[in-house]
Amino acid sequence: MAEKKPGAYNGYTEARKRANEKYNAKFHEVKVRMDPDRHEMVKKHAQEQGESTSAFINRAIDEQIERDNQ
Repeated sequence: MAEKKPGAYNGYTEARKRANEKYNAKFHEVKVRMDPDRHEMVKKHAQEQGESTSAFINRAIDEQIERDNQ
């Protein structure tokens, strides 16, 4: 039998499931529809900025709200 190494992936456990649910409960999910070309453009731009697509979209929203409130 193979010896388990510390930090080795041991499968999706009930503890991991509970931790994921606890983390996800902190957020609301919003679905945005866009065509595949636009999605690739947004994804590529976010990567070029060193951020995730979600982080980029959230930053864009924050910046627009700030401009609208000026």
